[in-house]
Amino acid sequence: MTPSTSPFSLVTVLSLIVFLLTPTGVSAATFTFVNRCDYTVWPGILANAGSPRLDSTGFELPKDTSRSFLAPTGWSGRFWARTGCTFDESGSGSCLTGDCGSGQMECNGAGAAPPATLAEFTLGTGGQDFYDVSLVDGYNLPMFVEGSGGSGVCASTGCSTDLNRQCPAELRVGNGDACKSACEAFGSPEYCCSGAYGSPDTCRPSVYSEMFKAACPRSYSYAYDDATSTFTCTGADYTITFCPSSPSLKSSRDTTTPATSGGGASQGAVPGSDSGLTYSDSGSGSQPGFAYSDSGAGAGSGLGSGTGTGSGTRTGSEGTYLADGSWLAGLAMGDSTKIVTPSTLHTALIASSAFCTIFLSLRKL
Repeated sequence: MTPSTSPFSLVTVLSLIVFLLTPTGVSAATFTFVNRCDYTVWPGILANAGSPRLDSTGFELPKDTSRSFLAPTGWSGRFWARTGCTFDESGSGSCLTGDCGSGQMECNGAGAAPPATLAEFTLGTGGQDFYDVSLVDGYNLPMFVEGSGGSGVCASTGCSTDLNRQCPAELRVGNGDACKSACEAFGSPEYCCSGAYGSPDTCRPSVYSEMFKAACPRSYSYAYDDATSTFTCTGADYTITFCPSSPSLKSSRDTTTPATSGGGASQGAVPGSDSGLTYSDSGSGSQPGFAYSDSGAGAGSGLGSGTGTGSGTRTGSEGTYLADGSWLAGLAMGDSTKIVTPSTLHTALIASSAFCTIFLSLRKL
């Protein structure tokens, strides 16, 4: 190889590497909805402003069935399940809980009428995804969110408890079809975190939100419940299960370090602190359907008993994580037991091949 052609060849190789390793045009996540309820549900999908609509905004999901959707990088929005729906052959009708008011099976840009259990997502653009399950607008059925194939803490979250059975009479809807939030039931500023109560310093948990939190420790119970309720993951696909009677083994093994979103109200999973360790639930706790325990640096108080270790690392059945929740750092230290996904292996093979090509090109110079 002559010197005049070597630079061109090297540039060509480098361009090829960049092309192969840049994830342009690739869908960011797959959302899979699973119905484990003993009845049909009708999930609703609402994209936030600036996010494209997915393939459907509302659909029928019979029991023991699932349906998946692709979402692009940067997508944000919310999901919920409607119950007690009646639709005719043209798709016109309404629902007893979670109705979106469109008069159709498709919600067409309309959100859920409270009370409704919500799953909220903001997908990262080359960074972390943020997600939560919120009871701020009330509750209508159990819901569970699990991530798979991603890196980071990627904790499962949700509420597997049937709150309709323990809902106070003043919050109960119909014959126990749903459970209102205190804000929806009473409309007062101290319950709605509005007016003089519109900040984290002035809006505190109520006896009602504390009841929700005790039953579902990982879910948002009121507007400023960020510290224990927002979770992060990078590059994952997500499964949203309605009526999760038996969450997976991963759910019961999770050691959780919720991310805090900077004290903002729950209006979607909006990024705040991306350290993943701003808050640590010191000790252990349990919720019907899964158990969890946390240890790590941070401030805040959580449900359960025990004491935190105060350590800058996180250990558990998914491997060792550094203070930023990095699985790759744990892998480099030889501590991670997390399974390498096919996409990760594919990228690593491409990178290895590219570096070998560069090395051979340089040797010919």
